[in-house]
Amino acid sequence: MLRLLLLLGFLSCLRAQTGENVLLVVNRKDPVSVQIGEYYRLKRAIPARNVCTLDTSPQEEIEWKTYVEQIETPVGACLKKAGLVESVLYIATTLGVPLKIVGSGGKINEAEQGSVDSELALLYAKLKGVKYQRRGTVPNPLFGKRDVPFRHPQFPIYLVTRLAAYSFNDVKAMIDRSLQASNRGKFVIDLRSDSDDEGEDWLRNAAIFLPASRVILDESKNVLYGQKDVIGYASWGSNDKNRKRRWLGFQWLPGAIATEFVSTDGRTMKQPPDDWFYSTWQDRAHFWAGSPQGMAADLIHEGATGASGNVYEPYLVGCARPDHLLPAYYEGRTLAESYYLALQFLSWQGIVLGDPLCSIGKPAKQ
Repeated sequence: MLRLLLLLGFLSCLRAQTGENVLLVVNRKDPVSVQIGEYYRLKRAIPARNVCTLDTSPQEEIEWKTYVEQIETPVGACLKKAGLVESVLYIATTLGVPLKIVGSGGKINEAEQGSVDSELALLYAKLKGVKYQRRGTVPNPLFGKRDVPFRHPQFPIYLVTRLAAYSFNDVKAMIDRSLQASNRGKFVIDLRSDSDDEGEDWLRNAAIFLPASRVILDESKNVLYGQKDVIGYASWGSNDKNRKRRWLGFQWLPGAIATEFVSTDGRTMKQPPDDWFYSTWQDRAHFWAGSPQGMAADLIHEGATGASGNVYEPYLVGCARPDHLLPAYYEGRTLAESYYLALQFLSWQGIVLGDPLCSIGKPAKQ
């Protein structure tokens, strides 16, 4: 009986998550941000009180002082003024809201640089008086909690995703696909086979935790291109030395999500030229936005509905874990919940591109 009650409570939480649970953040100084906000507001019936308009820099990289004064503080004021601190579970930032906070680099316990969204996730606890040091990471209380509904105050964080890609048209298409999502198609998992890194284990475990009939798993040195009916994808991306093509050539289903173990794939939303290609750290002539590595926004541009990325070096342990992400999404968790279940750290480098409310729903009974 207790298990049934817990299940009913979990399903109730899933049903309850609507536009009322989202705070939409737009930047008045960026026309595309405003355009995206208006489109998403109408599509997801976001109440007017749930729209927070900022006057902040349209630059992607900002200083810590700018983040505190022009993003964190006014977003907190929006939540408090409208009485939304508890009811809002998700914050959706938009293309044109600053992306990353400059600072010293370094290891997990010392770096100060990070993503705006990952820092903003801590705002719920900050509004309750909790203080954090800027250096290093903050453990994510939702990490790995796949069978527990996300709610306040049990989990004292906001799940922050970004309605962003290369252009308004890319974001519009992403939002439209989120509204058409359904639980069908294949989860494509591509190992690189030349490593015994724990990332390989996470990819294998993701396949184990999903129904075998829904998985395409490749453990060879070959790279999977041209896959059909893809609803989920995980790989090493441009860190697979055998990956020669920038575009995967997938047929992505509405609602499809993706994650790759790439250090800087969320570094910018500025679109590379069509002839740009992956290179090496020695080939500086072919860097894009300071790196030769792949771009999370490429996945959205090609047709995915959600993707994770990193604005600076996260180290492998700071990347989204596919063995948590893909099974949670398959089981009906929202896009935001699924990605945050897979991120071990907050106040770190991660971003999530996508509509936080997107869900493919529960799998059909066999």
